[in-house]
Amino acid sequence: MDSFLSQASIYLAAAVIAVPIAARLGLGSVLGYLAAGIIIGPILGLVGSEAEDLQHFAEFGVVMMLFLIGLELEPRALWAMRHHLIGLGGLQIFASTGLLAGAAIAFGHTWQVGLAVGLALSLSSTAIVLQTLSEKGLTRTGGGRATFSVLLTQDIAVIPILALLPLLATAPLTSLSHDGSIQRGDGAADAAHHSLSLVEGMPGWAVTLMTIGAVAFVILAGVYLTRPVFRFIHASNLREMYTALALLIVVGISFLMTLVGLSPALGAFLAGVVLANSEFRHELESDLEPFKGLLLGLFFITVGAGINYRLFLAEPGDVIGLALLVILTKGTVLYFVGKAFGLKGRNHWLFTLGLAQAGEFGFVLLAFSLQLNVVTPDLSEKLLLVIALSMLITPLLFILYEILSNRMKDAHVEHTPDEIDEEGTVIIAGIGRFGQIVHRLVNASGFKTVLLDSDMQAVQLMRRFGVKSFLGDPTRPELLKAAGIAKAKVLVVALDDQDNATKLVADARRNYPHIHIVARAYDRNHVFELYKAGANDIVREMFDSSLRAGRYVLENIGLSEYEAAQAEQTFYAHDRHTVRELAGHWIPGTPASENPAYIKRAKELEKDLETALLSLAEEHVKRSR
Repeated sequence: MDSFLSQASIYLAAAVIAVPIAARLGLGSVLGYLAAGIIIGPILGLVGSEAEDLQHFAEFGVVMMLFLIGLELEPRALWAMRHHLIGLGGLQIFASTGLLAGAAIAFGHTWQVGLAVGLALSLSSTAIVLQTLSEKGLTRTGGGRATFSVLLTQDIAVIPILALLPLLATAPLTSLSHDGSIQRGDGAADAAHHSLSLVEGMPGWAVTLMTIGAVAFVILAGVYLTRPVFRFIHASNLREMYTALALLIVVGISFLMTLVGLSPALGAFLAGVVLANSEFRHELESDLEPFKGLLLGLFFITVGAGINYRLFLAEPGDVIGLALLVILTKGTVLYFVGKAFGLKGRNHWLFTLGLAQAGEFGFVLLAFSLQLNVVTPDLSEKLLLVIALSMLITPLLFILYEILSNRMKDAHVEHTPDEIDEEGTVIIAGIGRFGQIVHRLVNASGFKTVLLDSDMQAVQLMRRFGVKSFLGDPTRPELLKAAGIAKAKVLVVALDDQDNATKLVADARRNYPHIHIVARAYDRNHVFELYKAGANDIVREMFDSSLRAGRYVLENIGLSEYEAAQAEQTFYAHDRHTVRELAGHWIPGTPASENPAYIKRAKELEKDLETALLSLAEEHVKRSR
């Protein structure tokens, strides 16, 4: 017990220290976990052989992650991905396996060994890649979806690969009995002796039926059993039972998949997809998310702690060279596969760099290959180190992607600006949701508006509804001149881009001092920028709607409509006064949290607001007596 507590303290302390530091440096949590493992393992020697056992346990975090991803995907969305699953994923696996197997053969290994090595190294790290994509908000991008498709295909591919490896054994480890069942011998038998399996020794047709039956059971249970079970748990009024049920679903399905020889991660993903439309989806997500994060973090730490530093120090050139060869080979395959499937720009580089490493399934396949005598212990040890090193390099590849991404301009189709042949009293720059409402109110009141936007889709949408709009960049002086800004009375700045909005306000104020400028602001800092640029009236995006929502709250907790409206008006007037006051303390480029004078004045003004609203509340109490 003492040993367990000491080891747990070491792992948790390493994570708590290293991960926040890595996050603050912009390196991401995955690299922090890996670095923590290296520090407590190879460098300080605080942990030892238990890291490998912990790794098998922590791999369950990958299973939970795929279950949660499945919850985000409806079956229709999965069906829509079929071309990517078969095309992108299948082509990547075959091409990477072929090139890596060829490289192994070129180094003097037999074709059986080469193929086993190619298959093991062709699979990428589901844990690291999906965690990083989620952390950086890249999951829903085109490159993120393509990357996920390949990872899912690789997870499915583990099943046929495990079935293929025994055929590559240099010794006759398998044979067929007279009844058609598969008999294993030697290492394979020893490996399977203590494992639970429902299909061991069954004929091929029976294995197929058992596998199909298990998958069908998961689907039917997800559709028909989850609702009554959740209602039963709900009747207990015990919050922890929801967590227990969520864990039971994932653990139970994983165990069932293992019994029939399928991947636990694949089974969990399938269950997640089945439950994607369930009303209990968010409950399951909230219950499992903490377990997933901790287990994945533990997995990454064990990868770092399991580095064989003696072998690395003995042959650093070979290990680093092989790891870079794997990354370069897979990266080349991914680049051309992505190009063939139409990925461009940022998405293309995310797909190429994100999947270039070897992954955790490589550990499993190499261990199985070693048991089957397909690879030698020395080769297996070196390749395990190569896989771990390539996984360690992965966060650096994502940093490289961010550097490349920041240097790229968003790809867009250039459209020829319209020739503006109308002038109006009001010019509205930007016709999104905000600009449209302003236009409808002003136009319906009998005043002429001129609508400008650089987004072709927005302009076409307005034209479909019979509203004449002009395509062009409102920040260009000649465009505003053509729209009649010299004669117009009001300019409404409703651009999405904060910098462009501020630039437009400053240019318009400098060149047309007479114009009254109404500008949309993103937040209070943007208000200060627009105020300094010369805007007359500034409207924060969410301010008025949030204020109205607050009034509804007051009306429904005891205040009359009049009293709630009074509170709303008091808050509104105080906020306008606050913004003007704080504008004098605002320093461009300095966050408000690092501006002592700003913070001090903001606190004073907040106390004034509390005093004003409390006075209203006291009047309400007096009237109610």
